[in-house]
Formats: sequence, C-alpha cells, structure tokens
Amino acid sequence: MLPPRFLSTQLAAFLVLLGADAGPSKLFAQGHSLADAPGKMTLAEGLEVKLFAGEPMVRQPILVKCDDRGRLWTIQYLQYPNPAGLKRVKVDRWSRTVYDRVPKPPPRGPRGADRITILEDIDGDGRADRAKDFVDGLNLATGLAFGHGGVYVLQVPYLLFYADRDRNDVPDGPPTVLLRGFGMEDAQSLANHLTWGPDGWLYGVNGSTTTCRIRGIEFQQGVWRFHPLRNRFELFSEGGGNLFGLTFDEWGRLFYSSNGGLFYHADQGAYFAKSFAKHGPLHHLYTYGHLGSVFRGGLPGGPTTGGTIYRGHTLPASFRNQFLCGNFLGHTASRWDVTARASTVQVQPGGAWLNAHDTWFGPTDLGLGPHGAVYISDFHDRRTAHPDPDADWDRSNGRIYRVQASGVPRPTDRIDVVSATFAELVEMLKHPNGWFADRARVEMARRRDRSMLPILQRMARNRQDRRTSLQGLWAINATAGLDHDFALEMLKHPDPFVRCWTIRLLGDGESMSAPIGSALVSLARRETHPAVNVQLAGTARRLLSATGLAIVHELLARDFRVLDERRSMMTWWALESFVERDRNRVVGLYKAGSLLWKTRIGRRCGLWLIRRLAAEGTPDGYAACANVMDAVPGGLSSESDKMLAQGLSERANGLTGLGTGGLFN
Repeated sequence: MLPPRFLSTQLAAFLVLLGADAGPSKLFAQGHSLADAPGKMTLAEGLEVKLFAGEPMVRQPILVKCDDRGRLWTIQYLQYPNPAGLKRVKVDRWSRTVYDRVPKPPPRGPRGADRITILEDIDGDGRADRAKDFVDGLNLATGLAFGHGGVYVLQVPYLLFYADRDRNDVPDGPPTVLLRGFGMEDAQSLANHLTWGPDGWLYGVNGSTTTCRIRGIEFQQGVWRFHPLRNRFELFSEGGGNLFGLTFDEWGRLFYSSNGGLFYHADQGAYFAKSFAKHGPLHHLYTYGHLGSVFRGGLPGGPTTGGTIYRGHTLPASFRNQFLCGNFLGHTASRWDVTARASTVQVQPGGAWLNAHDTWFGPTDLGLGPHGAVYISDFHDRRTAHPDPDADWDRSNGRIYRVQASGVPRPTDRIDVVSATFAELVEMLKHPNGWFADRARVEMARRRDRSMLPILQRMARNRQDRRTSLQGLWAINATAGLDHDFALEMLKHPDPFVRCWTIRLLGDGESMSAPIGSALVSLARRETHPAVNVQLAGTARRLLSATGLAIVHELLARDFRVLDERRSMMTWWALESFVERDRNRVVGLYKAGSLLWKTRIGRRCGLWLIRRLAAEGTPDGYAACANVMDAVPGGLSSESDKMLAQGLSERANGLTGLGTGGLFN
C-alpha cells in the first residue's frame, strides 16, 4: 500500500486512496535499458529527451537541482525506507514508528547509504561524464539547497549546513545543525524539498504522518520556512496531505505538490484540506473551514511529484509558466495551464508532455536548468508500491533525463554566479530564464552590497513590466531591506503583485513604523485586488493589535462585489488571531450599530466570533460572547443563537478528542 521508497515523502497515502496495484501492467513494457529508454518515450511536439545519467553512476534519485555553476546535483536515496542504526520500538496502524533513540547528526550519528552527488557534463554532449559525491553516509536525506558559502541539507530530524567556502566540493568540516525536531516516524512522509523563496527564506514541506517539533512549534503536513540570516523558523501554512515538492511562479506565488490533489496554492497563514478522518483536525481549533487544492473543474489530476512552474526560455513558448509535474503512478509527466481565479489560480490540462511507456519509470522530481532544459529524476523501480518495509529492495536502478527543445544548440558557455560582479548579478535578474534571477538573489543576500541599490530601485519602479518590478523589489529586500520611503512608494505601485509583495516583506520585518502601519490600513480601505486583500489579512495577524485589527476592520467593513472564499477565510483567521491577544479590542469591533454587521463578510465573521468565544469555555470567553450577542441586530438573532449553541457544544473538544488516532499524543 505504500509507494516506493519513493520520494522522501510522497505517494504514501495515495496508493491507499487509489488502490494502486503493485503488479506488472500488460499495457506497457517494463524496465527499458539505459540505451533504449529515451527512444521508447513519446514527447510533446518540439521536445527531445536524452539520458543525462543512469545506473550505476546514479541510483534511486529523488531530486534534481542545478547549482550556481549550472552543475546538476541529486540525492541518491539508497537508505530508504528504514534509517540506519535505529531499532523500532513500536509501529501504529498508520505506519508511524517509534525508534529507540534520536540519532545524532552526521558524522556522529549512524552512517547511512544516502549520498549527495554532483553530476557534470564536461564535453557538452548533454550527458554526465563525471560524478562526485559531495557527502555520503547520510541517513534519509530529502532536500538540499545552495547558498551563503555552502549547501543546506535536510536529513531528519535535522536541517544541516555544510560549509564549502573554497568551493572545492568538499565540506569544510562537520555540518552545522540549524534546526532539529523534524519528524521521522514514517519514511513515506518526511520533510523535504528545500527551495529558496524570492523573499530570502528557505522553504520546505512536510508529509502527513510525521510530527515535527521545532522551536516550540508542533505540526505535521504543511509548508515551513527558515531564514538563515535572521535565524527565524515559522510554519507558513498548514494542511494539504502528504506533500512532496514546492515551486514558485514568476510572480512569487508558492505551489506545492500533494497526494490530496494536483497541487495547492499556499498563502501566508492559510489552512488547507487534509485527510481529517485519518490525520485529525487542523492544529487551530477555530478555523471554521479550510481551503482546497487548485480548481480544475472536475478534470482528473491525481497525485503529483516534485512539480515545477516552468520559467525557462528554450522550451516552446506554450510551456512558459505552466505547471509541469511527474505522475508517479501513471509513469508520465503532465502539463497544466495556470490562470488567475479571484485571489488564487485555476488550472486546465495540457496533456502528457512525456510518456515513458515503461511501468518502471517513476518520476520523483523536475528541475529547471540554466539553459532552459528540464531535468527529470526517475526512481526506476519494478514496483510502484512497497507494502513491506523489510523487503529486499532493488537499489541498483535510477535515471536522470534531460528534456530540451528540439534543435537547441549545445550549451558552450560556463556559468559561475558566485564569481559574478554585482553589476552582472543585476543583469541576471533580467534574464528570461528565472533560474538566473533565483541564484542571483541568493548571492546578493550573501554579499549585502548596497552599491547597486539605485539601479534596483529603478527596476522596482517599472510600471510597464511586472517581472522587472518584482525582481527589483526582491533584490532590494535581499540586498538592503525596504527602507521607509521606498516602502511607502511601493505600496502605491499600480501593479497588484508589487503591492502584495511589499505588504508581505513589510510584515516579515522585525518592526514596523507608525506611518507604514497607517499606510497599510489606508490601503486595506481602498484595495480592490483580491490577492492583495488576502495578503493584507495574512500580514495583519503578524502585527501588533492596534495596526493589525485596524487592517482587519477595513477588510470586514467592505462589501466586495465578488465573493472570494479565500479572502473571506483569511480575514476570519486574521480576526480570530487577536481574540487571545486583545479580546476587548476584538469585541469592540462588533458593538451595537457597527458597520461590520451590515457587510456579508462582517456578518459572517461576527457570527463565527460568537461561536469562537462560546467554544472557549472560560468565564472571560462567556462574558465577551455575551457582549457580542447583545450587539447582534434583530434580524440575525436566530443565526446568532445557533452559533452560540454550536460553540457551547464544542467546548469539550480538543485536538486529541476529534478522531486523531493519537496523532498528536
């Protein structure tokens, strides 16, 4: 019922949900040889595929990522499914395992079989000529990222940093432990996929049945992030199922792959659907709803693995900004058009752009290269499901393919982002391939060189090209942060995504001035774009109550022409976040005659506030609830009575009392 040692986390749950058959299919051939496999594949028009690397050079790869010199790195996931050196104490019905101890970080902990390998195409023929392990002996490693003079590595229960200051592909010494506490109960749902966000945070996802306890934050499935320079850790959003892979599009929207649907669009502080019967409720008892996966109009789109938004420049133009993903159970890769839908997105299928015609083909990840090619890691295994963790696995196979537009000349230029001048980094921000901008920003954050700030500000002020404006804004944030006057200017930028990201970056800051807070309140009073209003709600809950609740009040006081569930839920979550912090101020928003009782979103949140206060089950909660009930307009008295009764009935329910199967114990 469980997937291959497959990606560090993914198909676990879907095989149960979909009833996948591990047996061989009669419809496809199996296990094509290295020489034959590319020729057996069918691709979308205008594409060609080459084998970049295969066994024995690489085996069981679970991700593909190009470094600042354009070289391809992968993790050979050879230790899966059981960590080395640990003994099982017990296993529950959800395959969650308790081990005899928490392993120490490498190299002091048990030595495993995983390795991080650098693959280089020396002669430019599109195939790797050389493989070198950056580090081996890892024990269930599931993510890596480059930056700040080294390599970040995710090996549960740790986030590690291997310094390599001289860039000789040999760690300078033992790794530094940046975070500890990632769950390791189930190798099918480990934390995975380190990815730099445009804001300078390092993002990752966590699967469904491992419990993380990091710096006082407990969570299972969701998106988390860590800021290395500020040493800050946060849970960005919660829910989504068993997760593997995340990607950012050209406008900085975050999408993550899941067995619960095609993919999810994450917003800061949002709560998403999960398998509630199996995994229990969201950690927040008062969400009163949740968001779902992206809308696809009832069209099929099952579990995806390691999907990426294509931001390259050499595939056919129709691929630009499409969501490209592996279909592990279908042995194919599909493409989806992503278009705006209110405050989020919707997708339409573009079909399979790669079909392996091989039931051993198991795409675990897709990665963008500096020359516009897409790399695909193929776990390559005869079995799609591995129900027995103690079976004798075949770890001899694995492939990585390189897909490029037909007829594109072989790349001859050598890339070295770290050695570029700051002026050259600025030019990289303008490159049509987003890979360059991503790497340039990380390098800018390392240098913190303010000399090019005027040029970056001119980029951000661009009113005709959103991409240029955003790249300038993100680069300024990486290099120097947003100063007061420039931030006020950007809040008035005509492009909604620039305004949205200005709000986000301000909210992520260490402090906020009174004029900036006033500007955000004023913006909430007049803003019409739903995505900007969603970010205003997400940022409001991060602020002190005087400013945060003022923003929430403005969002609640407006009757928007178009109902948007994401905006509505985000506004409620922002309001609710202040109930414990500043209860009197929250209740004061709903005094008798308040405008909030006259708007649709205001009424909805006011009634939920009654439910929330009653469910708390405390004298203070009852007193506050009574004050709100006294202010309810006569026409809403019946609904408010229902909310009161519902809240009172929920008083005894805690996180461990709602069918979690002991998940949170």
